Amino acid sequence: MPQKLLFIAVILGVFTTNEVHAQIREKGGTFDLINLERHQFTFNLLGPGLRYELGLFRNVSASTSFTPGLASYQEGYTFGYAWHTRLRYYHNFENRLDVNKNIVGNSADYVAVARSVFWGPLQFTDNLVDSNDFAIAFYGGVYGIQRTNRKGFNFNVELGAGYYRGDGVPNGYGPLLNFTFGWTPTKKKK
Repeated sequence: MPQKLLFIAVILGVFTTNEVHAQIREKGGTFDLINLERHQFTFNLLGPGLRYELGLFRNVSASTSFTPGLASYQEGYTFGYAWHTRLRYYHNFENRLDVNKNIVGNSADYVAVARSVFWGPLQFTDNLVDSNDFAIAFYGGVYGIQRTNRKGFNFNVELGAGYYRGDGVPNGYGPLLNFTFGWTPTKKKK
């Protein structure tokens, strides 16, 4: 009888341990990229540009892009090409999965620490008092929405506020708006 009990205990232990390990694998650890893409390139079609996003760890990515953007602050506005860098935290992957929505290609909402640099010669239009030889750096936070469909078409909208540090133009505070539409050719998670 004790051998039968030992055998049953061992079998139950094996099945229980396997089930616990399966649940841990499914949930993932801090550094596992369960829903986030490890590498994602996007070619922007509106105002040609390029973006690269690197998945760092669970729900956090870093991105850099060279695309058009709109900077508006106390001293005026400028619209043109800018170099954007972001540290993004995606906060609603699980909610989107729960209601059967697409999360392919980092399709989710995020908050980000943001930096954008605008150079005078690369601007289409501005109303700043300058000699077209200026630079403005934006430091602040943005809220963004990114969606990628299964064929790879991607759009990204960001709205934020922060501090503008000017070189050749005055400093100030104000909003930032960034919109991109493009195509993501990299292989996406299923």
